Amino acid sequence: MIESITLNPANIVAGTVVLPGSKSISNRTLLLSALAEGTTFIHGLLDSDDTDRMLDALKMLGVIIEQLENRDFRVTGVAGKFPVREADLFLGNAGTAFRPLTAVLALSNGNFKLSGIQRMHERPIGDLVESLKEAGAQIEYCEKTGFPPLRIYPSKLKSNQPISIRGNVSSQFLTALLMALPLSDMEFKVEVLGELISKPYIEITLNLMEKFGVHIERDGWESFTIPSNSKYLSPGSIHVEGDASSASYFLAAGAIAGNTSGIRVEGISLTSIQGDIKFVDELIKMGAKVAFDDNSITVRSAGTKLKSLDLDCNHIPDAAMTLAILALFAEGTTTLRNIASWRVKETDRLSAMATELRKLGALVDEGTNSIKITPPLKLKSGVTIDTYDDHRIAMCFSLVCLGGVSVTINDPNCVRKTFPDYFDRFSKVVNQI
Repeated sequence: MIESITLNPANIVAGTVVLPGSKSISNRTLLLSALAEGTTFIHGLLDSDDTDRMLDALKMLGVIIEQLENRDFRVTGVAGKFPVREADLFLGNAGTAFRPLTAVLALSNGNFKLSGIQRMHERPIGDLVESLKEAGAQIEYCEKTGFPPLRIYPSKLKSNQPISIRGNVSSQFLTALLMALPLSDMEFKVEVLGELISKPYIEITLNLMEKFGVHIERDGWESFTIPSNSKYLSPGSIHVEGDASSASYFLAAGAIAGNTSGIRVEGISLTSIQGDIKFVDELIKMGAKVAFDDNSITVRSAGTKLKSLDLDCNHIPDAAMTLAILALFAEGTTTLRNIASWRVKETDRLSAMATELRKLGALVDEGTNSIKITPPLKLKSGVTIDTYDDHRIAMCFSLVCLGGVSVTINDPNCVRKTFPDYFDRFSKVVNQI
C-alpha cells in the first residue's frame, strides 16, 4: 500500500485520456439490471470499490452476474424478487450502493442487515428510512438513530397517502425511493420537501429507469408519481458513459496548462446524461478553450490567467470541487455556493477542502453552504495534502503541481473508489519542468 505520492512541478499537459465508466450510471445500471425481467449485457462498467460493493451485494442476494471480456457483464434479472431473503451485506463507503439497496430491500419481504465502514455509519440516512416507514417499511437503526447500520424486516406496504422526502440533504434518497417503489406494484406519489439538490443525478435516475421500461410522472421537481403495475424490463444491452466527474480533473488540467493541442478526454460528450458535463460551461466562462465531438472533449489554456467565478453549484456538486482547485489559478476571488451536500459525502468535503487549500497559501472563507477562495500570489511548494479517505480530494489536489510546484498526496490509493489508476493516467499527460 502506497502511503503517499509526490508529484513534481509541471507546466504543460498534453495527450489523450480514455475515461472509466460513470460510477453513478454503473451502480444504477447494475441494480436495475438485477431487478429487471430478462438478461442485460452491460458494456464498460466502472472498475472500482463502489461497483465491487454493489456486485458483491447483488451476488449475495442470488443474482447471477457473469463477467465477460474486460468490463462487460451479463446480468440475469430476478424480475423484482431476490432469490435470497436473508443476508448481511457490507457496503463499505459506497453511498450509491447503500442508499438504493436500503430502499429496494425494504420492499423485498426479507430480513437484511446493511453496514459499512465507520464513515458510512456517520453519513445520515434517517430521511430515507423515515420516508420508507411512511410507506409501511419495517427498518430499525442498529446503533445511532438516523444512521447506518440498519436492519430491515418484511413489511406490508400502504400507498393511500404520498411519501415525503426532504430534498436538501442528498439526492440519493429520492433516487433510492424512485428505483425501489416500482417493486410494490402499487401507485405511489413522492413529494419533495424544500429545494431538491443535485437535480442532475435525479435526471440520471429517471433516464435509466425509462430505459428499463418504467416511466415516472412528475410535476417539476416537487412530486413524482410511480404508476401501479410498473415493471422493470431489460433493454437487452446498455453502454456505461465515461464518468463526467472524473473527466473534470483532466479538463481542468487542460484549462490550466493545456498546450496548443490541449488535452483530449474520450468517452464523454456534451450530450451526456450526467449533470457534471455542465462543468465544461464553467471552464469556458473562466477562459479555457474548448472543442468537442460525439465522443470527446478537448481543452487547452488560453495562455492567460483564468477568470474567477461566483457560482451556484447545485447543478454540478461533485465537479464543483474541481472548480475550488481552479480558483488557485484564477484572478480574484472565486465563490462557490449551494454546496452543503459536500458535508455528508465520503468526508466533510467543505471543511477538508478549506483546510487543504489554506496549506497552499490561499485565503479561504468556509461558510455553512459556500466557500470563498482567494489564491496566493505564489503557491507554496512541497505541501503535503491529507485526503481523508476521499477519492475526489486526492484527484483534485493532483492539479496543484501544474502551478510549477511539487505536492505530496497522502493515501493516493483512496482513488480506488472510482478511478483506481488515476495517478498513472495523470502522469502520462503531465510534462514535468
